[in-house]
Amino acid sequence: LFSIVILGCIANEGYVNRPEEVEEYCIFNRNQNACNYAVAIGTLCFLCSAGFLALDVYFPQISGVKDRKKAVMVDIGVSAFWSLIWFVGFCFLANQWQISKPEDNPLNEGADAARATIIFCFFSIFTWALQSLLAIHRFKQGADTVIFNQDYVEPEQQEPMEAPLTYE
Repeated sequence: LFSIVILGCIANEGYVNRPEEVEEYCIFNRNQNACNYAVAIGTLCFLCSAGFLALDVYFPQISGVKDRKKAVMVDIGVSAFWSLIWFVGFCFLANQWQISKPEDNPLNEGADAARATIIFCFFSIFTWALQSLLAIHRFKQGADTVIFNQDYVEPEQQEPMEAPLTYE
């Protein structure tokens, strides 16, 4: 969700120009790399999130213990990676916004969108870090339960158990 907000802010008001210019520049210190970075990580993060959402839906159908373990370990690694990438993005965009010159944007257009982009980058750091911690918790919990149990058997493959006899 945060990546969609970031993409919307950059696409809608991330490029401005001076009144006497025709060509638009990135609002972050006229540095095209700043806007390109925000768009790239926003897009990739959105696609990655959609992929992991699909994996979460598919996870109960994964019967192999090693495959389940790999899926959770990939979730841990990817979530930690995105937390780091958003931290870098936050620092980069905040720095570029801080050194932006007022004469590059005299009408102060898009300033709220730039601030929103920076804030949502900041929120994304903690969101992905929380996701990483939840994946670690899932990994630890799975080591003790049926998620990674080597003796896991599909319910359809188990032999039916007879009901215990009761004496009246």
